Amino acid sequence: MLDLANALVARGHEVHAALRPKSPLVAQLQLPGKNILTLPLRNALDASSARQLKSYVRQHRIEIIHAHMGRDYPVAAFARNRGSKLIVTRHVLFPLNRLHSVTLGRSARVIAVSHAVKNRLIAQRLINPERIVVIHNGIDTSRFLDAGIQSPSRLLPEGSMLIGTVGEITPLKGHADFVRAAALVARQFPNCRFVIAGMDASTTGEHLKSLQQELAKNVVQEIVSVRGWIEDLPSFYAGLDIFVSASHSESFGLAIAEAMASGKAVIATETDGACEIIEHEVNGLLVPVGDINAISNSMTELIKNKELRATLGQNGRERVQQKFSLEHMIDRTEELYQEALAD
Repeated sequence: MLDLANALVARGHEVHAALRPKSPLVAQLQLPGKNILTLPLRNALDASSARQLKSYVRQHRIEIIHAHMGRDYPVAAFARNRGSKLIVTRHVLFPLNRLHSVTLGRSARVIAVSHAVKNRLIAQRLINPERIVVIHNGIDTSRFLDAGIQSPSRLLPEGSMLIGTVGEITPLKGHADFVRAAALVARQFPNCRFVIAGMDASTTGEHLKSLQQELAKNVVQEIVSVRGWIEDLPSFYAGLDIFVSASHSESFGLAIAEAMASGKAVIATETDGACEIIEHEVNGLLVPVGDINAISNSMTELIKNKELRATLGQNGRERVQQKFSLEHMIDRTEELYQEALAD
């Protein structure tokens, strides 16, 4: 949403944003303050926020209302006025509930960030398939070119490699599989170090606690570090030798694309999203979901083969630049807006 809004402003469009009051996007959006509306946006049935948004849309004669989270779809649908078109983006594979059949029925287009998401939407039969359009997430590849290397959390032994993963600390991301695979690799390459970057979004911190227990169980606390939120991701990726996504489910795989844009050799599980980005043994390596031995064997293969790491990294970078650039995403979205307004 941030990349899209700022890019549209740069192209001369008048852009407004409706956000929660404490959203970190307020400081990052390149919009005049008068173009930012703060609303509680408590849930999908927040009538007060919906009424305020509807009034704002009418007052500013907004033509396109674009919602990015399922929670916000009903609010955005209610805010639509005569002459305005509703666009929603579906970023995840989780099923929508029946309430959204009304919401999506009012939308001019539904953007799916991958073919996997599109297929899931079609299977739910909540919207006419002809209104669903795939526009892959776009990566600002310029951010990942020649990024400075961020100092690792601890000094690495001489001749060692740093293997990392990025993602929210949750069982779905497969961090426990990453840890188990790291333990296997460490037996053969004791100087290798591993890092997990991500935050635990659970209210009790249960996911991080479970991950720490996994580290202790596999006796890898000294070689696997767990870091929180990484502000400078390009520099983080630049410091890695190999990137691994052990996720059990991915609608797209943004971190995978970012690591590829950084020129890193990538290993990813065969989730729907990863399979749309990676061509096995051409610009990355794909392994079965949950197959710890396959993950560790792929790590070992890349540790041993410097030439393969370089080839996969270069091909991966070219793949993202050609297919998943931010420019491509903005072009396609802008075209979709025009198509919707012309209906």
